[in-house]
Amino acid sequence: MIYTACRYAPSELFAGFGETAERLDPTPSGFECAESCSHPNMCGFSKAVTEEIMTRGITRVVLTDCCDAMRRTFDVLKAMDGMAFVWLLSLPHRTGEPETALFASQLKALADAYSRFSGIPFDEAKAEEAFRKSAVSPSLPEGPFIAVDGAHASGALMKEIRSVFSDTPVVNRTCTGERSLPYAEPSEPGDFFRRYARALLTQYRPCMRMLSAGTGRTPEEEAAPAGTIFHTIKFCDYYSFRYMNEKDSGQPIVKIETDSSLQSGGQLLTRLEAFREEMDMKEGKEVSMNISPVKKSSPRPDGRIFTAGVDSGSTSTDAVIMDGHGNILGRAILPTGAGAVSTGAKALETALAEACLTRDDLAAIVSTGYGRTTIGIREASDVTEITCHARGAIWLDKDARTVIDIGGQDSKVISIDEKGKVLNFVMNDKCAAGTGRFLEQQARALGMSMPEMSRKGLEWKKDISISSMCTVFAESEVVSLVAQNVDTADIIHGLNKAIAAKTAGLAARVSKKPGYILTGGVARNEGVVKCLEEKLGAPVFVSPDAQLCGAIGAALIALESAGVHA
Repeated sequence: MIYTACRYAPSELFAGFGETAERLDPTPSGFECAESCSHPNMCGFSKAVTEEIMTRGITRVVLTDCCDAMRRTFDVLKAMDGMAFVWLLSLPHRTGEPETALFASQLKALADAYSRFSGIPFDEAKAEEAFRKSAVSPSLPEGPFIAVDGAHASGALMKEIRSVFSDTPVVNRTCTGERSLPYAEPSEPGDFFRRYARALLTQYRPCMRMLSAGTGRTPEEEAAPAGTIFHTIKFCDYYSFRYMNEKDSGQPIVKIETDSSLQSGGQLLTRLEAFREEMDMKEGKEVSMNISPVKKSSPRPDGRIFTAGVDSGSTSTDAVIMDGHGNILGRAILPTGAGAVSTGAKALETALAEACLTRDDLAAIVSTGYGRTTIGIREASDVTEITCHARGAIWLDKDARTVIDIGGQDSKVISIDEKGKVLNFVMNDKCAAGTGRFLEQQARALGMSMPEMSRKGLEWKKDISISSMCTVFAESEVVSLVAQNVDTADIIHGLNKAIAAKTAGLAARVSKKPGYILTGGVARNEGVVKCLEEKLGAPVFVSPDAQLCGAIGAALIALESAGVHA
């Protein structure tokens, strides 16, 4: 068995040796093996390929030099003990006749090398037959479809995307997506390598390495998708050029980033589902949340309606019990800790106890937040935090038009109308920069609690700046300032300013409408609020229930599912 990692790899060639080729589709749980023999900041896909080869004991590999990272992967594998055959195929940048001839000669050199290695002569007729059978023209579904574009999208990622867009066909147009080999009959004896080289080089949606990327497509192939999910790999900016072009096309598009592993599932699902909601909104559709009231075996005799909203976040899990008039009867804010399932149930029971109710009294439960699908509350329906925060914000402040949520793991800004309907939104979920986790890390570095940090930051006298928003680098900067005997209050004020600047920049991309409301745990930090108001040039409303905004929105949506509009 020969293993490849690219759709430009000549899989059919190995049929001439009686061999089969398999394209690697790695989704490792980590990179322990890969990082033991390569740099930790290597592209996530190259590390995933290395990890897969090492853990599976693969010894025969053919790679393409589609980027520097894959060249380095080849170097690592070539130096590794136990590898039997490792070959790097150089892809030309153009697809003209000279480049096709060059690539054909490289394919011939690969065939000769594998023949010497295996001791098996190359059978061109068998390779020709495999080429003929593998040849396929690009095709698109009839009607609307979702395009996945950009860098390698694994089978696991495609499965996740298709689960979110279950009623719409999804087409993998990434660099390792579906192959589209145009077959041509032999025109003269011995022209197999030339025809095969041309077919490989002229596939639909060329690799960004090709200078012909974006050209040579038929009108059918150029059919505009209903929406595009643009995927990039961590530590790789190679596809940013194509993204810059596609994001200005006017079509709905969202950019997601993974490291090719199975991590960050919660954030990824949130972003995909929020994009689905955004597409529905742009088409004028009501956002479908598939919520139905819980069927109760013994309805309340007094006919009163009660619902619950549970927001399972990375830092805290919040719950709200609401009656049919939209009044909050019970609240709970608990640290999420290591178990979202147990904490979700505990938060719900705590809020129910405060309301003097039981689960049997609830007509519906809606969960939201990163842990919404795994929270373990059987009766709950789930809705993204984008929708829930929008609905909760307008309940907290009827004049709210721009919702700024700074949570423990991400930041988001949502533009809403007077009914709490989402008009637009943007999320910062690449790292902890500008989030509650960022502040928690700096508080630990200063040896303070979060409430202490909030109070102390108001006492600043000297205006200093923190240059880095990276949690790790900022901590180093804080430690350095402490060593220079800079006053703690001034350091905290610098951190608050940094968060405010980043958040204001996020808000500018979505809306500059007055009516700012701040939600999430960071809303309790008065220093951040004051700095944010200065950056926005407008007051920012903070409700006593700011941290419960998502749970409130979820409880309101649950009420609507029960036929009540509070």
